[in-house]
Amino acid sequence: LGTVLARGLADPLHDQLVLAHAAINLLGWMGLTIIGTLVTLWPTMLRTRIVDSAERATRTALPVLLGSLLIIAAGALAGLLWLAVLGVIGYLVGLGLAARPFLATARNKPPASFATWSVFAGLSWFVGCLVALAIGLATAGSWAEAGQRFAALTPLLAAGTAAQVLLGALTYLIPMSLGGGPTPVRAASTEMDRGGALRITVVNAGLLLYALPLPSAVRVLSSAMVLAGLGSFIVLMLLAVRASHRTRKTSAELGAGNIQRRRLVPVDPPAGRRRGMMATGLALVLLAVAGGVAFDPGSLPAATTAVAASGDITPTGQTTKVTVQAKGMRFTPARIEVPAGNRLVITVHNTDTTTVHDLVLDSGANSGRLAPGESAGVDVGVVGRNIAGWCSVVGHRQMGMVFSVVMVGGPASTQPGARALPGGQTQHGDHGQQQGGDAADDLDFMAAPGKNFTGYNPVLPALEKGRVHRHTFTARDVVREVAPGVTQRLWTFNGTAPGPALHGRIGDIFEITLVNDGDMGHSIDFHAGSLAPDRPMRTIKPGESLVYRFTATKAGIWMYHCATMPISAHIANGMFGAVVIDPPGLGKVDRSYLVVQSEYYLGPEGGTVDVDKIRADKPDAVVFN
Repeated sequence: LGTVLARGLADPLHDQLVLAHAAINLLGWMGLTIIGTLVTLWPTMLRTRIVDSAERATRTALPVLLGSLLIIAAGALAGLLWLAVLGVIGYLVGLGLAARPFLATARNKPPASFATWSVFAGLSWFVGCLVALAIGLATAGSWAEAGQRFAALTPLLAAGTAAQVLLGALTYLIPMSLGGGPTPVRAASTEMDRGGALRITVVNAGLLLYALPLPSAVRVLSSAMVLAGLGSFIVLMLLAVRASHRTRKTSAELGAGNIQRRRLVPVDPPAGRRRGMMATGLALVLLAVAGGVAFDPGSLPAATTAVAASGDITPTGQTTKVTVQAKGMRFTPARIEVPAGNRLVITVHNTDTTTVHDLVLDSGANSGRLAPGESAGVDVGVVGRNIAGWCSVVGHRQMGMVFSVVMVGGPASTQPGARALPGGQTQHGDHGQQQGGDAADDLDFMAAPGKNFTGYNPVLPALEKGRVHRHTFTARDVVREVAPGVTQRLWTFNGTAPGPALHGRIGDIFEITLVNDGDMGHSIDFHAGSLAPDRPMRTIKPGESLVYRFTATKAGIWMYHCATMPISAHIANGMFGAVVIDPPGLGKVDRSYLVVQSEYYLGPEGGTVDVDKIRADKPDAVVFN
């Protein structure tokens, strides 16, 4: 299957074969190996006997697992997504059959060392990922989406299952393989078990943070913690080898009888020490969350100038509760009426499938950023005036995502200097826009660039030899100097605006893996392809990835860009680039250059694009490359 995939296939056959290939490797080669090995290794690691039902359960489970694996592959190859889902469910049934003696053994002798807890945690991630896979495939709208959902689980299967099971088994087996008798084995095992509770907590809590839809900086820090926790195995293995050799040398010098008198450090630390290490691990996880949020301010609600909602009204003691839906660049309802003096509590549901939203009120109350499917409550307090609200995600407010609270039954009470907004709202000052001076005020077109300035290379990349071009485009936020002394927080493909230039021929296949490492939804739209944009060009959430494939059928110089709403804001803030498709028989030239024109609509210094300037069609600068 891998060889066939390398030759390049049309969609959706490519995505079907990828799923079959991944299932055979991850669930077959890896999964069956782990399950079969642990039949005897698991009770050996726990230092207890194999339960009587183990052989019978394994003989029953093996045909179920093999048959389910064949059903998954057959469903993928035949293009029957429902059949692949049945195969995953069958595989889970087979796991359940094999797990009965595994759990019975653990009840007889609970895990206590790093080795046994690591294996147990790895199998828990295996089951959890398969449940998520079954749900993901069952709800996928296409084979491309099914492949993406499997791909999203691959890092968790690799680090959560494969790495933890492997390191747990090696932690037990390496001291045994070093040999030398009970004393050297015990000394090596003690070294390899150091900080076991801490490592287990850091790795698994870090994986959980990585799996959740959290800000990208939090997920990066949690990934680093996971790698550190897993990588510590190498250091401890070297210490174990040294301890084993040292103990054997001491045993030879003192004699077998005398060495037994030396005090040995127990392999399993006391329960109190284990709890302390677990608490330390959880503290590190919380620090990662706090540090990630500190490095990713875009994950926090936008700053506003708060004006008290109550005014001078007398509270009635009653509460008005309202549910508001955020979807499709609209709040529903977008206008609510509240009796004067009532306390207002709003429940905000983000029912969009890919787009992050929030609700910010000019009183200072806000919901915080809500990922698709999330909800939050907003306690507005006593209402004594009309209140304006909006979504603070860049561009959403300008597209009409505004909200108003209208006080009824009392005197009109809007703030002095407030200006009217659509739907009867009022706005005090410039809420929802980024605070700070306009970066355009610092523009000096005659200023010389700094000494570290490097120009964008306009040379068109040479044609690649193959006909299948694979590239990874990572959507990430970067702060860049866009003019001498002027910086903006751009949204980019691979850190540059414009993004990477692509070069191909008619008939070439382009396979682009889009990775969203930003703090909002992004997408990619290639004008050089001839695909309907709704599914293959869909917006993906932060932390997700998407494989986009198209065949270049027409020659020309084509634009690509982020197609997430508001499209103009995403393009103007850096998410665009060019693809050059050569016609057949094009004459040879000495050099080829690609010049891309774009515009800057500058926001505040170090901030993002000013959507009001885009709407007014008033760029601060017209630039090339």
